[in-house]
Amino acid sequence: MIIILKKDADKSQVESLLSWLKDREITPHISTGERETIIGCIGDVAKMDIGLVQALSVVENVQRIQEPYKAANRKFHPQDSVIDCSGVKIGAGNFQVIAGPCSVESEEQLLKIAQSVKSSGATMLRGGAFKPRTSPYAFQGLGKKGVEILLKAKKETGLPICTELMAIEHLEYFNDVDVIQIGARNMQNFDLLKEVGAMTKKPILLKRGMSATLQELLMSAEYIMASGNENVMLCERGIRTFETATRNTIDLTVIPVLKRLSHLPVVIDPSHSTGYAHLVEPCAMGATAMGADGLIIEVHNDPQRALCDGAQSQTPEVFDSTMKKISAIRPLAWRM
Repeated sequence: MIIILKKDADKSQVESLLSWLKDREITPHISTGERETIIGCIGDVAKMDIGLVQALSVVENVQRIQEPYKAANRKFHPQDSVIDCSGVKIGAGNFQVIAGPCSVESEEQLLKIAQSVKSSGATMLRGGAFKPRTSPYAFQGLGKKGVEILLKAKKETGLPICTELMAIEHLEYFNDVDVIQIGARNMQNFDLLKEVGAMTKKPILLKRGMSATLQELLMSAEYIMASGNENVMLCERGIRTFETATRNTIDLTVIPVLKRLSHLPVVIDPSHSTGYAHLVEPCAMGATAMGADGLIIEVHNDPQRALCDGAQSQTPEVFDSTMKKISAIRPLAWRM
């Protein structure tokens, strides 16, 4: 349920309304926009008397939200959310590119790539320390050592880092990580989502599951937000369809659809979505034109020898070219 306040609402009466809601175990979230102030109500509002709330002198209107996700709902928060990733802001016109290798393989490899992507205009560094792999025999990442290498790259380049959390017991290694990624395979690991929501306020990059609907993605975001962490970014990384020409099927329609449904930033991953390096640039350009808030692109200095996903990784030279084209498209990008 959302409560829309009148423009000249008396502050003391608003405070009284907030206290009244809390007494009924309703958690109020205030969103102040240019035109109106909204109180979003989270909790069991089914038995609340809308007429009683509507009659208050400070209330303009009361609406029930039909969708099962509340905190992630644009009705709840009409303005685009801006997520601050250690000084790098994303959302509401702030566009960012997260780039780096699929996995951290060595200190030398990561530092070289980090310097390269920064010089091309990337604003955050990605790299997997803990790697979920389909095969138990594939490279699983360097674990804690991989996080330490990422932190060294952060120190040398100044780029905030983004890496994937697979288990809550690893969270102790993420104290200085700037953005925590929840991967597609863990999108509906609800215990992990609740723990991340309750134990940290760090920005969360939540990837869509391979067969998940957008409502399921938003409900997963809701788990994190309802547990206390509202700093969530939604990431489209391709879905599993009947098509075999690409690794996954990239769904760029999520950009206008999610922006209509939710206030959370939308990030597109053209690397995992397509599985082939030559498809990354056109899909990145398309996502930029359609109004994505950011991109996450895999870059490797020697893709043929990469320990993970070399086929979908751009070389630094190709990434530099892609960034120039993205920069040219940005002024023409679609806006709601």
